[in-house]
Amino acid sequence: MNKKEINDRDLDLTGRLMADMNPQLLEFLQSKVNSFVKWDLVRFFHDNPHTTDTANNIARYAGRSVDAIQNELLELTQDGVLEENRLGDMVVYSLSPDRDLRELLESFVKASDDRQFRVKAIYHIIRGTRQ
Repeated sequence: MNKKEINDRDLDLTGRLMADMNPQLLEFLQSKVNSFVKWDLVRFFHDNPHTTDTANNIARYAGRSVDAIQNELLELTQDGVLEENRLGDMVVYSLSPDRDLRELLESFVKASDDRQFRVKAIYHIIRGTRQ
């Protein structure tokens, strides 16, 4: 085997190993939580499921800048993970009340406590940002 064939084989093996996760969680990760900022935000809303707050406050609580989370909040809203509402002249965000989504989010956060799952999730996020 030449060097390219060995690298291709290794990448295929890595891809197969990294794809070995719950299909629902993999889809959730690839389609909704496809950045580290979104992962932080999803974790924040999981831990604070009754929160309704502004991007500025969410950024502060999540340890991120408002510039870093603004677009991610919008995408999570478009994907149905969060809801966006207006309170006077303020825009506030809250976790979707959808029961199935909340159960999936619970599964994702519990799985994230496992080191092997985190390694696989990190792999998929990094791989997704390269494409």
